[in-house]
Amino acid sequence: MKKPTVPPGVGEVLEETQRADRLNAVLETLSKPSWPDRYLHWHKLRHHKPPTGLSHREWWLALKLHRYSQYRTVPLRSAGGIPFNYVLSDPAPERLHDIDLRLGGSIGMPSPITNPDTKDQYLVRSLIEEAITSSQLEGAATTRSEAKDMIRSGRPPRDRSEQMILNNYRTMQQIGKLKHKPLTKKIVLELHRLVTDGALNDPADVGRIRRADQKIDVGDDLGQVFHVPPPADQLDDRMAEMCNFANGRTPSRFIHPVVRSIILHFWLAYDHPFVDGNGRTARALFYWSMLHHGFSLCEFISISEIILKAPAKYGRAFLYTETDDNDLTYFLLYHLDVLRRAIKQLHDYVVRRTERIQAVERRMRTAQVLNHRQQALISHALRHIGHRYTIESHRTSHNVVHQTARTDLLDLARRGLMTKEKIGRQWHFTPVTDLERRLTKLS
Repeated sequence: MKKPTVPPGVGEVLEETQRADRLNAVLETLSKPSWPDRYLHWHKLRHHKPPTGLSHREWWLALKLHRYSQYRTVPLRSAGGIPFNYVLSDPAPERLHDIDLRLGGSIGMPSPITNPDTKDQYLVRSLIEEAITSSQLEGAATTRSEAKDMIRSGRPPRDRSEQMILNNYRTMQQIGKLKHKPLTKKIVLELHRLVTDGALNDPADVGRIRRADQKIDVGDDLGQVFHVPPPADQLDDRMAEMCNFANGRTPSRFIHPVVRSIILHFWLAYDHPFVDGNGRTARALFYWSMLHHGFSLCEFISISEIILKAPAKYGRAFLYTETDDNDLTYFLLYHLDVLRRAIKQLHDYVVRRTERIQAVERRMRTAQVLNHRQQALISHALRHIGHRYTIESHRTSHNVVHQTARTDLLDLARRGLMTKEKIGRQWHFTPVTDLERRLTKLS
């Protein structure tokens, strides 16, 4: 990834515009603005055609003056004390409204997600996806199938990549338990401990802020430095400020909770308080903040799954912000688009899964391998993976005698569609994890 071209300084362009007696022409643009459709950084804007009569630098000056008039300052400061700002530029208000509806309640979300009987399987899927892709963003190298098998089977991780994924999965589970608590330094350190346990070169760095002698620059393998985080002696105070912001104590004016959550994500990544694991911890804080502010359905989406498809855009959103007057709008708009795509991806997955289940059910009915009671149980099992059935529950559901219910369930176990386990004096039957695949072969 290349560094973006640093924009010309506003003071510098303003001075040269005044010398050339061109300031009125620039100010006239403010009264009848000609802005690009997107919130463009100078790196991109310089390749677009400016309004008639203006140079690119004059157009940039007009654009910056317009943005300055709308800036909202947040408590985050650079290492040198320069504040960060953002603008609620289009399409941010529309995206925020959509997120309010879709992640803050049941409006617009597929019914399997909001149905208490079916939502758990979708929750587990999203936790696994976020755990895998968040780790892959940080260099974990393992296949999805192996990672899913590790998590679902409970086997111990075989290497550092699998350890990272298991850590992320446990972290996502823990966030659900911490969502009602205010953010503290202790919780931030605990989240870092969870994501890095057993996955750092030096175990002493787990759950601990970096020391002054541990200089951490963010760059690539070629030695190009993209970001120099604040020095270690500032980190305690900066983390206290970050927690105050996360808990809504600062600033005094209202900030939309999604905007606050996105800035929190940026804040920890910018400060880079740990030797390693900063990205994973930052994304974990975003999820904590969203759940803390009542966006309960955020658990069902994976932002890292979207980020991983184009990781350079993720890095560029940070760089655009830092190279243009600490303007967080670039990162905000990027993150809102990630959320939009993650929500759509969840919708699409639910639709695909529903259609796939319906197709399996049609084949099952056509093949007539199972009787109508078994078909009804299997249809229920396809939507409730992990549900346990007993001879008595099956007997009651279909109003048959004990022997008939027993025969039905033992036959499903014999066909490899159920596993059976005796608990106390009662047999329990559970659908196999690859039920869809086995049904397809059976049909």
